[in-house]
Amino acid sequence: MPPPADIVKVAIEWPGAFPKLMEIDQKKPLSAIIKEVCDGWSLSNHEYYALQHADGSNFYITEKNRNEIKNGTILRLTTSPAQNALQLHERIQSSSMDAKLEALKDLAGYSRDVTFAQEFINLDGISLLTQMVESGTERYQKLQKIMKPCFGDMLSFTLTAFVELMDHGIVSWDTFSVAFIKKIASYVNKFATDIAILQRSLAILESMVLNSHDLYHKVAQEITIGQLIPHLQGADQEIQTYTTAVINALFLKAPDDKRQEMANILAQKQLRSIILQHVIRAQRAINNEMAHQLYVLQVLTFNLLEDRMMTKMDPQDQAQRDIIFELRRIAFDAELEPNSGGGNVEKRKSMYTRDYKKLGFINHVNPAMDFTQIPPGMLALDNMLYFAKHHQDAYIRIVLENSSREDKHECPFGRSSIELTKLLCEILKVGELPSETGNDFHPMFFTHDRSFEEFFCICIQLLNKTWKEMRATSEDFNKI
Repeated sequence: MPPPADIVKVAIEWPGAFPKLMEIDQKKPLSAIIKEVCDGWSLSNHEYYALQHADGSNFYITEKNRNEIKNGTILRLTTSPAQNALQLHERIQSSSMDAKLEALKDLAGYSRDVTFAQEFINLDGISLLTQMVESGTERYQKLQKIMKPCFGDMLSFTLTAFVELMDHGIVSWDTFSVAFIKKIASYVNKFATDIAILQRSLAILESMVLNSHDLYHKVAQEITIGQLIPHLQGADQEIQTYTTAVINALFLKAPDDKRQEMANILAQKQLRSIILQHVIRAQRAINNEMAHQLYVLQVLTFNLLEDRMMTKMDPQDQAQRDIIFELRRIAFDAELEPNSGGGNVEKRKSMYTRDYKKLGFINHVNPAMDFTQIPPGMLALDNMLYFAKHHQDAYIRIVLENSSREDKHECPFGRSSIELTKLLCEILKVGELPSETGNDFHPMFFTHDRSFEEFFCICIQLLNKTWKEMRATSEDFNKI
């Protein structure tokens, strides 16, 4: 007969003894099972002991996760989480550098386990670690020159333990002082910082920005884009990933009125070209986490277009109407200025109506009305003007080609541009927050500072080419 479903067969280790083969009854309390194991090795005070996985994770077995134990699992009898936390809390305060270093190394490993983490946090362990970062490390500044490897490892383990403990979400990020933020920021701002310390410092800054509105402002005061850029130019992809994550976090949490300003700073610092050269075109594969951060940056960049996408054109706004006049002027090289008082008014209106029809607007009399639909709003007009100014020959060719075709075969530039812009916004999800798991970035969007507009220019020409090859008519518009 097969064994009952509640019985699992395991091996249990204890240092200096042969492993025990046991059958664990999952219906019995865990404390009773631990007492039985302790009694087998003549160990008293069973409440000071616990079971943990011996597979490398070293995670404690609890009432919550005990159902994950499978037949053949190897477990280890060890010090209970509460006792372990208490001992490590004392050991990391040792006056011996070697003892302190070993304790911090152990703490960094155990802190991944939420059961241990809760016990250590209950002892106010997070505050102890932040104090060590803020002032405790200063105590060893004089020793740093002669014991640099030891000092670097000590700080690295301290920050690792801090990151692991905070990742459990038990303690609020709002509790940290400006002194602690300044200290973490200083490790990022020093270009010669140890790689492990730099990586953990970047991770801490990212979490601060993402998890606390108040800390966002404090971190933004301590870290500039100019200080982060050099870390993207190195050869370590993990550091590049964490650096990009911090930039993305600052970008994401920036107030609406500051986001465009930050985008301008990123452009001034040539972030796009640096990422293209040192990350995308580097002679190594891009890992999943780096791909995710590039995807997030791509989404956040395109989201800057949301305001224009959701802005209707005001038919009474002369500055906006002048953009339409400019499209007409570039296409037909009209000598008559829009505000000119000369000539017959009716004749001029008739000429404009004819030209607006050639430009492919739906409303030939007042094309401004074509841009009152949102999305794509004013973004479509922005794209059209960009195409007309930066790809002028192609723009003029498309307009003139279509104005010389029969009405039923013309590809309406204005209407096509509006629908194409709307479609691109849908495809690129303009205005949507980045997905937590997305990694679908496109290298082509990192090859140009105005990548959305350039993408539009390529697509509008492709659309016109397809229209010609299919000898399409107005009935085929939605299909094309």
